Amino acid sequence: MKNLITLMTVLFALNLTAQEKNAKASLEVDGVCGMCKARIEKAAITLTGVKSAQWNLETHELQVIYDGRKTDVAQIAKQVSDAGHDTKAFKAPEKAYNAVAPCCKYRDEEVVKAHQ
Repeated sequence: MKNLITLMTVLFALNLTAQEKNAKASLEVDGVCGMCKARIEKAAITLTGVKSAQWNLETHELQVIYDGRKTDVAQIAKQVSDAGHDTKAFKAPEKAYNAVAPCCKYRDEEVVKAHQ
């Protein structure tokens, strides 16, 4: 039910910004280190229509500027999750999560503690 509500929120936000040339959005993305930051930002920026992607390690917030005529928040979230990082809308597939470096295993409490 929580995922359905989150997805509906994303879709609602998408409808509000779908046609904006310079739409802005913020997504919560799980990660723990600089390598995660690089991977998250690269996954987002390589999507057609994404103009800027900045992930904040402390807040886990990914700020994006994108062309709403070419992509949307859901596609960006899916792209990032396919790179191995959970978002509120999409959980990273196990194969993608397992492919991230050992220091990037944000689901492991010991790894999270080691980065604090």
